[in-house]
Amino acid sequence: MTTSTSIRIDQKLYEQARSEALAEHRTIAGQIEYWAKVGRAALDNPDLPVSFIAESLASLAEPREDATPFVPRSRRA
Repeated sequence: MTTSTSIRIDQKLYEQARSEALAEHRTIAGQIEYWAKVGRAALDNPDLPVSFIAESLASLAEPREDATPFVPRSRRA
């Protein structure tokens, strides 16, 4: 079970999160959490492009049973 904590954020940031959340089919809180995860990973890995970080986090969230196994080119027929 997750807990929640109320925080104050700038109204403009809230409006941006609401707009993005709608487009990405997330809650506003989920959008802000997503931005926080991407931002933290970007700060921890400054040499990686933010788009790579975002795509990597998205792939980690996908169910493993939906994943396509990696097959190196040298093993393809």
